[in-house]
Amino acid sequence: MTINQNTISLALSALLLTGCASVNMATTKESDAAKQFTAPSAGVSGLYVYRNSFVGKALKKDIFVDGKCLGESASDVFFYAQIEGDKKHKIETESEFSPNALEVFMESGKNYFIRQFIKLGAFVGGADLEQIPEEQAKADIAKLGLAQPGTCGK
Repeated sequence: MTINQNTISLALSALLLTGCASVNMATTKESDAAKQFTAPSAGVSGLYVYRNSFVGKALKKDIFVDGKCLGESASDVFFYAQIEGDKKHKIETESEFSPNALEVFMESGKNYFIRQFIKLGAFVGGADLEQIPEEQAKADIAKLGLAQPGTCGK
């Protein structure tokens, strides 16, 4: 019996995209406070970036806001940051060959919700971003833990 190269490649991809990656987590108290979704004060916007996809649990992916590291994500975590309001912001994540970016104008005093998701790639899973409606995002984030902002892996 021979095993062809496609079968081996598929099996290795499946192994890579399963398992669990971990990142440094905030305290339960900090996580619970962020899940109150309190409107940010005047002049700033609240930014929630989260990842809840089943695919790619073994992968960590960097997230940047306006070129600054927000942190390295893992499955079932979210980040919360207050950033300058009434301004367009660029949220980026690493992908297989180049970063993927999403630009969002954020009004002060409002929260914004961005979901990072893992996509299958040729060699390793990549990541992308999408803006999510508030009610769906709140329900998703309620099941996740708050990650500490930190150093990106690159």
